[in-house]
Amino acid sequence: MNKYINITSENIKDEHVCCVIRTRVLHPGVEAKKKWLAQRLKEGHVLRKLDDKTTVYIEYAPLETAWVPVVGENYYYIYCLWVLNHNRRKGYGTELMKYCIEDAKRNGKSGICMLGAKTQKSWFSDQNFAKKFGFEVVDTTKNDYQLLALSFDGTTPRFSETAKKEAIDSKDLTIYYDMQCPFIYEAIEKIREYCKESNVPVNLIEVDTLNKAKKLPCTFNNWALFYKGEFKTVNILNVSSVKRMLDKENSTI
Repeated sequence: MNKYINITSENIKDEHVCCVIRTRVLHPGVEAKKKWLAQRLKEGHVLRKLDDKTTVYIEYAPLETAWVPVVGENYYYIYCLWVLNHNRRKGYGTELMKYCIEDAKRNGKSGICMLGAKTQKSWFSDQNFAKKFGFEVVDTTKNDYQLLALSFDGTTPRFSETAKKEAIDSKDLTIYYDMQCPFIYEAIEKIREYCKESNVPVNLIEVDTLNKAKKLPCTFNNWALFYKGEFKTVNILNVSSVKRMLDKENSTI
């Protein structure tokens, strides 16, 4: 039997949080993640991981307090279910998903939901894997993002009306982000530096409250990028990817 542990207010200081594993060397993204997570644990947020120094974990929260523009009653929202490549085909993902489902039923939840897309995207949990457990598409956006749900009682959540807008007034490069993922801190700082050096106008908007997250003008898991007023992606981009996107968007035919 594989041994798992849940991150708690008592062990969060000493346990790694899976995405970026560090021991003695402090990592600003990990520290930012732990600070964010410490507050969310009080709201019923769950991070369950393999009791080992490896990337095998699931992270979910009550939908009412999940920092995403998804609305519904009595659901869990899965932020991330991640099993790093060398740990795949060992049953970890199945065990973690079953735990989440059992936890939801034990707590009288109406179901579980997660973000997906018409075509599987990086930084998303494997939606085909989720569908094996009965998850179905219950809402979509014009940009081909999908909300998947496993309903226990026939009710379903939905994207907020603002999430389906997928447009903002600013034409500048604009990124909404929170500190839920430890990779975000470094990505934001490097993009900030690149834009300053390259004279690229940029708006970096930290989503630092639940209210802001619920009212975002696009789908969001912890990151959302706009350019020329249009929503482009929820994928966390590095500087090279941002530069390629800007070059493509500004190229003339």
